Order: sequence, then structure tokens, then C-alpha cells
Amino acid sequence: MPDLPDLTTPAPAPLPVADVAALGEQVLAEVGTAVVGMHDALRTALATILAGGHVLFEDVPGLGKTLAARSLASALGLDFARLQCTPDLLPADITGSSVFDPATRTFEFRPGPVFTGLFLADEINRTAPKTQSALLEAMAERQVSIEGTSRPLPRPFHVLATSNPVEYEGTYPLPEAQLDRFMVRLAVGYPDPAQEAEVLTRRLARRQEAATVRRVVDPATVLAMQAGTEAVDVDPDVVRYCVDLTTATRDHHALEVGASPRGSQNLVLLARAVAVLDGRDYVLPEDVKRVAVPVLAHRITLTPTAWASATRPETVVSDLLQTVPTPATVRTR
Repeated sequence: MPDLPDLTTPAPAPLPVADVAALGEQVLAEVGTAVVGMHDALRTALATILAGGHVLFEDVPGLGKTLAARSLASALGLDFARLQCTPDLLPADITGSSVFDPATRTFEFRPGPVFTGLFLADEINRTAPKTQSALLEAMAERQVSIEGTSRPLPRPFHVLATSNPVEYEGTYPLPEAQLDRFMVRLAVGYPDPAQEAEVLTRRLARRQEAATVRRVVDPATVLAMQAGTEAVDVDPDVVRYCVDLTTATRDHHALEVGASPRGSQNLVLLARAVAVLDGRDYVLPEDVKRVAVPVLAHRITLTPTAWASATRPETVVSDLLQTVPTPATVRTR
């Protein structure tokens, strides 16, 4: 049985931006030894972890999303748990439950797989909404409430979920409230022929199915990297730009529902993490533009007319990036 987390350990001191960037590059390089053709998506996923968020991969099966999650957890030194979501999955299968011990005649709590560092909910849209909602408290508050008792999760704790957009039979689309808990929604896309050939070549060369990824950092270092990211200031002009982009989604003619304030908050937090991975202690408007689509596209709802005309949320956000004025100058330190 895994031990419950001990939250009495003091938070580590923030790492300098240069150290966070260097370690981030080492993590991505190590993950790249096992995963081919996902550099941009993995970089965004790592930035999301540095920003304290959760990641949703929505793409067709067989692209290596599970391998990417496991490799990222290994390189970051985080405990990893994978749960295959199915229609008969129960909330207790995620959070854990109390089990009667005949020897002591008492109930003993047995933690579920969510008590880990990086939790992979594979094909999350294949499980019922009741079970999906079991992750809401964990994602928002880093704790779960079981039988009237709130139990803290380990630190750091992050959720990486996958969703299959081409499978509709026996699936339960994530509701807006659940989608809003994910900082980003990413799509990997098919590899090009050269990358696909590289996947096959590496598999033949290692002569086994499993790919080994070396640990680069440990959980305490991840927390220090996150603290270093939090120490970066953001220019008020960039903050206002994030608010303007989010506000524009609420007035767009093709959208029925725009992004919430959580969208603008996640936009600035992820832009800050991207800047840190680039070795900068300041955020540029270009950082915001790089993350706007993965942060905002899953938080907006198209009108029936826009949906019928095959308009995509990603296209709407890209159009807004062209129309919302970009700050002319940003002060740097």
C-alpha cells in the first residue's frame, strides 16, 4: 500500500531561471530518447507542469501519448500511475476506499492510483461522468474527500489525460467544467514518414518493447523549478493582453460561451513557464500567442451555426490573435 503524502516538509527554495531552463532542456532531451516527433507538445506539457497545471491529450490512438506521459514522469522522477478508463469504472477505483481488516476489526484506508506524482487517466472520455468528476477535486485542490475526510495528494501532483476524438460509441464527452480544469489541450498529430521510420528503427534497435528513460530530476527539484517559475514577474501590458484575448472570446459571433477568468489566468501562467524554459525572466506577447490555442480552444463553445459550418475552436482563437492588438512594448529586466 502506498504511503500517504507528508506535507510537513518545507517548500524548497526557488531555482534561478537559468537553472530551470537548463534542467528543462535536459528533461526534454532525455524524454526525446524514447519519444519521437512530439517535441513541441512535450515542451508545452513540461511548461504546464512547471506552471502547476494539468494536460489533456486529445488525438487518435497509437501516437505514443501513454509512452510520452510515462517518459515524462520518469525523467522528472515522479511516481507514475496509469488507469485505463472504462464505462464500469467507479470513483473509488480512482480515489481509494476504506477496507475492513478482520485482524484488527477496523477499517483501513487504501489509497487509489490518484495518490501519485503523475496520474495518467487513459481514454478519460470512456468512463462515466460520475467517475470523471472524481478527479475534479484532485485537480483543483490537490486533495480528495473520501467518506467525509479530506486527504492531501503528494506534491507535486499532476494529471495527464488522453481522449480519443474519433470514437463515439460508449464514450462520455467531458463537460465544460471538467475541461476547464485542464490548463491545456494538446494534439500530437501523425508523425511524418521520417519520424515514423525513426520510431520503427528505435524499436528494432532496443530489441524489447519497453523504452528506458533516465531520471533527470527528483520531486523536490520539480517543486523548486515550479517555485522558480512563480518568482518571475509579468509586465502589466502582458497581463492586460491576456485579459483582452480572453474577453474577446466572450463577444465573438461564432461563440456561444467564451473562456472564463480561469482561462486568462492559465494563459498568463503558461506563458510565464514558456518564457522560463526559454531562459528568460520576463514574458513577451509572443509567449502568450504560442500558448493561446492550447489554453483557450477547449474553453469555448461554438454556436450551432458555427458548429454546422465545421468551424473549429482553434481557428477562432487563431483569428483572435490576428485581431486583438498586441502590446507595442514590454519592459524587460
